Amino acid sequence: MTIALPPLNSLRAFEAAARHLSFRKAAEELHVTPAAISHQLKTLEDSLGVELFRRANRRVELTPAARAAASHLHEGFASIFKAVERLREGERSNVLTVSAAPSFAGKWLMPRLHRFVGRFPEIDVRLSARMRSSNSPSRGLAVYVDINDSSLDDADLAIRLGDGEFRGMRVDRLLDLTVAPMASPQLAQGTRALKTPADLQRHTLLHDDRAYFESGRLNWDYWLDAAGVMGIDTSHGVHFSHASLAIDAAVDGLGVVVSVLALAGADLAAGRLILPFELSVPSDFSYYIVCDPVQSNRPAIKAFCDWLLEEAKVATAQPALAST
Repeated sequence: MTIALPPLNSLRAFEAAARHLSFRKAAEELHVTPAAISHQLKTLEDSLGVELFRRANRRVELTPAARAAASHLHEGFASIFKAVERLREGERSNVLTVSAAPSFAGKWLMPRLHRFVGRFPEIDVRLSARMRSSNSPSRGLAVYVDINDSSLDDADLAIRLGDGEFRGMRVDRLLDLTVAPMASPQLAQGTRALKTPADLQRHTLLHDDRAYFESGRLNWDYWLDAAGVMGIDTSHGVHFSHASLAIDAAVDGLGVVVSVLALAGADLAAGRLILPFELSVPSDFSYYIVCDPVQSNRPAIKAFCDWLLEEAKVATAQPALAST
């Protein structure tokens, strides 16, 4: 069944007047007269058969019905404006919006992005870094995840963590997820040198609260179980909401962190961090490039995807990173 909508101009006049609670300010925003706003609102009230505003002491107030609808109309017009902007950009192959989690964007993508910009100066890259929160079932903590998150967040492509099941999307595996303990050279080789995992008892453990695997365990538990190490209390230490913060804290010598090798690659290569133990543990998850299959052959998207895969191949082929 098709529902007849009131005139769009009347709805837009109502949204502006409801947001400002002023016919005059709504008129200024829409570049019309206050009388025109009043006329549009009267038309809308007649069309809907409801009262929208009441006058009280030189000001206007929303009726309950109008108040309930105002926020939805605001969101609706915001979506319309965004859609129109995307239509205007539609055929502009030189604009590319990329979505990635903050730690991946800062630790892996940003140190390499200059090479893409240098190769494709005609493409304007817009990088959007965001995270979403959820709860850990095992510890009741608010953590940040994007496991199998196929939403693009209005981006042209996204780099997401998952097992490859991104329904309805074009998916390319970018980097496998492998974790290992890391520490600054001064901390790992000082008076409390890290010779064996048992030496971790004398050091502060740094935790990335985003780094939950499917089992709900933190990375320290995950690595210690794989190493067959017992007796290390992982309930204490310093916690961070982003992997990049935990890695930077390890660089500064605050403690030892278990984190993703791909994210710490630049710090390991520069010698700001070392791997005190040989064991690194792979997970069931990887980083994937996710995009709309209909848009995947757009020149800017294809160029960026190809470049990402090239960079990942080079990073994976590098010699073993610094260790003690």
